Amino acid sequence: MRRVFLDHQSGTPVLAEALAAMQPWFAEHFGNPSSLHHHGLRARDALQRAREQFATLLHAESPEEILFTSGGTEAANLAIKGAAWANQRRGKHLVASTVEHPSVLNSVEFLESQGFTCTRVPVDREGRVSVEAVHDALTDETILIAVQHVNHDVGAIQPVKEIGALAAERGIAFYVDASFSGGWLPIDVAAFNASYVSLSPHRFYGPKGVGVLYRNRRARLASVIHGGVQEDGRRAGTENVPGIVGAGVAAEAAHRELAARTDHVTALQRLLLDGLRREIPFLQLNGPEPGPNRIATNLNLSLEFVEGEGVMLRGDLKGITLNSGTACVTKALKSSPVLTAMGVNPSLALGSIILSLGKDHTPDEIDHAVTVLAQVVHDLRALSSSWEDFQARRR
Repeated sequence: MRRVFLDHQSGTPVLAEALAAMQPWFAEHFGNPSSLHHHGLRARDALQRAREQFATLLHAESPEEILFTSGGTEAANLAIKGAAWANQRRGKHLVASTVEHPSVLNSVEFLESQGFTCTRVPVDREGRVSVEAVHDALTDETILIAVQHVNHDVGAIQPVKEIGALAAERGIAFYVDASFSGGWLPIDVAAFNASYVSLSPHRFYGPKGVGVLYRNRRARLASVIHGGVQEDGRRAGTENVPGIVGAGVAAEAAHRELAARTDHVTALQRLLLDGLRREIPFLQLNGPEPGPNRIATNLNLSLEFVEGEGVMLRGDLKGITLNSGTACVTKALKSSPVLTAMGVNPSLALGSIILSLGKDHTPDEIDHAVTVLAQVVHDLRALSSSWEDFQARRR
């Protein structure tokens, strides 16, 4: 069976050069970077090299502004909670959008249980935050604004430069979750006026189990995990040296190949969307049209008269791997909170799927995926009573 993987937002294969760079650190160079002997110093040098690679990717002033965590979720927790706790003498009010990743919104909810407050800023029908809405949410007690660079469901690119300028003007810390844009879009922490930026290397061909948090040297940050003095005393625990080495190599490759990767997936995104629109009637694109407001790796589509989970499962059986915008909770389907916040009709939200592209896809693979998915939707609609009723009304 021919397989096409269209779920690169969930994870990417580790880059061959990253895997090769990681291997010696599992057995040959096994020292703890906190040790003072030569084995430890060698490991510490490897971490420093990775910091330099990420500083280059993010256009940071110094490698010392790069912290390593266990993943993007921990990096988000550290940014949100660490910034709030470090700045709470100035105020206890936060601002975040309604469509942030669960790692951000759940961190905010935890802080609310500890006496903080948060204003959740709504989005428009494309899933984008307005600078004016963020401005109107600010108070004299606001200590942190949290807005993602790219939405994880619908690929909407947020106006982070403009929001960052607003934060800088008001002297408010600004956190950008770049877990779904890192390695795919240019990120300049200075242009963003960002205090904190988090990345997930496993979404741009690095290994899982590594997260990255940029912290501007002037931004305050309290520890969330307590223990040793690793990561400049801000993230206790022995670093995942092999993973960090591989992540650094993936960051260097992403920086080197960024323009070529973007051009490639931009063309494939249009090919995929045009093909599906041609072959599948009653299809709706969620989020912005391809272009400057949408990342080129993502398509979120609602398919009327079918459930997204069904398309995902049957597609997988036929060799096409994708993700569903719905989640199964107990025995009920639950639509994406992002689509709900955008005002998407609940029935359409339940019929949503997410297709995410990678750097190695070919036009032939995209054409094959279109053919298979069109057949999947046709077959599922043939089993749908609502589709049958709709067809009867049209006769």
